[in-house]
Amino acid sequence: MAKQLSLLIVNTSESERETIKHTLNSLEVFKFIECTDSQEAIHLLKSQSVDLIITGLNVGKIDGWRFARMIRSGLLKTPKNTPIVLIPPIYCERIAETTARSYSIDAVLPFEKHAQLPELLANVLSTHLEKSSRLDLLLLEPDPIQAKAICEHLEFSFACTVVNTPQDAYSIFLQKRFAIVLLNTTGNNYIENKQLVGNILEQEPNQAVVTIIDSKDADDAEQLLLMGVTDFIRAPYNLRILNKVCDHAARREDFMVSYAEFADKVSQLSQSERRYKDLFSAHQRILLHLNTVVMELDTESKIRFINPAWETLSGFGIKVSLGVSLNEFIHRDDQHKLNKQLAKVRSAEQKYAQLELQLTQKNGASVWVECRFQLIKNTTSAVTITATIDNIHERKQAELQLRHLALHDTLTGLHNRYYFDQQLQTLCKTMSEDSLSEHALLYIDLDHFKIINDSKGHQQGDIILKEVAQLFGHNIGDEHLIFRIGGDEFAVILKEVSLLDAHIIAEGICMAIDKHEFHSEENSFSISCSIGLTQITCENHDANESLKQADIALYIAKSLGRNLVHCYNKEDAENNTLQGGLEWGHAVRQALQNEKIELHYQPIWSFKHANIAYFETLLRLRVNDELIYPNQFIPALELLNDTFLMDQCVVKHAIKALSEHAELSQVAINLSAHSFLDERLLPHIQDCLVQYQVNPSRVIFEITESASINNLSATQTMIKKLNQLGCHFSIDDFGTGFSTFSYLKQLPAQHVKIDGSFVRDMLNDPIDLALVKAVNDISHSLDKHSVAEYVESKEIFDALKEIGIDYGQGYFIAKPQPIELLKKEISTILPEKTVA
Repeated sequence: MAKQLSLLIVNTSESERETIKHTLNSLEVFKFIECTDSQEAIHLLKSQSVDLIITGLNVGKIDGWRFARMIRSGLLKTPKNTPIVLIPPIYCERIAETTARSYSIDAVLPFEKHAQLPELLANVLSTHLEKSSRLDLLLLEPDPIQAKAICEHLEFSFACTVVNTPQDAYSIFLQKRFAIVLLNTTGNNYIENKQLVGNILEQEPNQAVVTIIDSKDADDAEQLLLMGVTDFIRAPYNLRILNKVCDHAARREDFMVSYAEFADKVSQLSQSERRYKDLFSAHQRILLHLNTVVMELDTESKIRFINPAWETLSGFGIKVSLGVSLNEFIHRDDQHKLNKQLAKVRSAEQKYAQLELQLTQKNGASVWVECRFQLIKNTTSAVTITATIDNIHERKQAELQLRHLALHDTLTGLHNRYYFDQQLQTLCKTMSEDSLSEHALLYIDLDHFKIINDSKGHQQGDIILKEVAQLFGHNIGDEHLIFRIGGDEFAVILKEVSLLDAHIIAEGICMAIDKHEFHSEENSFSISCSIGLTQITCENHDANESLKQADIALYIAKSLGRNLVHCYNKEDAENNTLQGGLEWGHAVRQALQNEKIELHYQPIWSFKHANIAYFETLLRLRVNDELIYPNQFIPALELLNDTFLMDQCVVKHAIKALSEHAELSQVAINLSAHSFLDERLLPHIQDCLVQYQVNPSRVIFEITESASINNLSATQTMIKKLNQLGCHFSIDDFGTGFSTFSYLKQLPAQHVKIDGSFVRDMLNDPIDLALVKAVNDISHSLDKHSVAEYVESKEIFDALKEIGIDYGQGYFIAKPQPIELLKKEISTILPEKTVA
């Protein structure tokens, strides 16, 4: 089941933490994690990440500001750009905004305004991006060399826009807001520059302006300051001092406004006693100008008093509304809910009620309001219901948006896995033993989508997924539910359909996708899908079992050739081979996800130097405490399209081993065709090299000849990127792809590994021997090293050495072993192979 968004609340006050949770609980979006101080929170974030953080200001020895700085350092497990909302007890807006910008806090909200949290969080989550704290600076500098030097020195604090004429400076100033304007007023254009200063300050009197002046122009400097220039620096100047002057000038406005705002709040407090004395006489005036609607209802819920805020909210006049039932202004979907609550208040079953409703305005539009009702009895025992109504439309829209994000896939707009689990469970629970209803579940997987995704890029893959989602919408009725449950997997819950009708719908989906042309920038192509179908009836209404049946049916559809629909039946349940294959695939995937892997290393022998040149990394998995080999698990991973997960684990653990074992001078890592063209691969390799501090030249990546020629252009690009990173590259199993030798010339690889099937029989088959020699000669002519596999005997070893092969690999040299065992036997490998 999909997880809710994890929200960390850091606050010393238990009551404030409970208030925050109560405010957000109704959204059913967040999973709450609570910490009483910042040090406890930092300790937690060292081991796990969260989606959002709400912190107080006084939260221990490390206050809220510095706690935010710790998050932004990138030293914790949670991403450094995790959204942070600060909730102080009181604040001055400008001071808070200025300080928040300095500490990269996303939003500040005083605790007294906690009711605005849903709207605030919706905005933060939907717009959260990597933010720059640099201030915008407009630079007028005619000398391009000097302009470049200034920009480079100021780039940490300022984002510079450079112009070289006063006319361009003023034009751009009118188009964009700048924190500071830096003008070089030296030289022959002094009059124009002075006029520019005047125009800027006339347009924006509070604009921070710094000028560069000639060292002897004291009078001119005085005039500029009198005009309103913030500061100046004399030429020639020191760039470090220029940076300091600009920083102080840019912040001056913040400090001045903050001080004024603070002084204003102090003044307000000093006048509170006088305002208290005037409070009684102001009650009527407040009522007239109050934004909240205040009304009285009689026993029939008719309006008998209402303030002017009603006309602003509803559009209806006060006179035409008096004597009319409040129910007449409420959306028909909410009228029953309103009548039910008012009846309870009138009967004194409850004295107070609060509910959210949609009010229909005079123009026909609906607006969300919050209504609060209270029962009041006067001295004559007459019943009166007082009501207050507030416009909460923006907050409600934010809540609905947040709820939509929690239940929908952001890419396709379809329902997500979390909502799928909810709906399937609900549907199955409503099925009783005597129910005549029939439903169906479709489990859909796009055939070979990862190949397109890898070769064309994830951006094109996302476009295809959006188009597929639209095709589903065109071919599936609105009464049914469509979900994207991950990657290229989808599910459909078909309600109130027979098995035959469900099968017809599924076949229609297959045909629609198969016939549709998907377009890229270069060409168009087609894809297909496989569908597993199972029926949900009174006899078969367990959600987990239904999902398992659809999964098995999908597995069979793939096994039968893909691009078809398979309906689950009893024979499938009794077919242990099929179920075993599917369960085996999931077991292998789980082993990789839990990193239950074991890497073995096989030495590669250098014939020229008579020593071990490097090692090939070979993967083994631990499944149910049993060591299994690639031929046992790779087919299952290919069927489940999870080879990238495998390669991801191998790359990480192999590079980690390089950092821990000096004996591993250099290792070769095999990559699958899918992973090699996956745009996530290169960043993953870079991250691992940085994390474990390994020199890239110690890593050789291998891909088979047949895989590399499938997309020669993409392969060339990827090899070049790996070479630029500092890694080496090898073509594995060369000779099996029946490609020409000219193909070798097109790939910037350093090694060519001759397929072992030629090496194994080279002493008995002259054709195989000729191929080995040919590959070796061509490799050398292209300045590449040759590597021979399957060196199984001393005779083959000696023959390869005589031919001039660079490297050899095989059981005669050494078997693959875990690094701990291999380190013990390295010393025994050398003497055996160096005997004359």
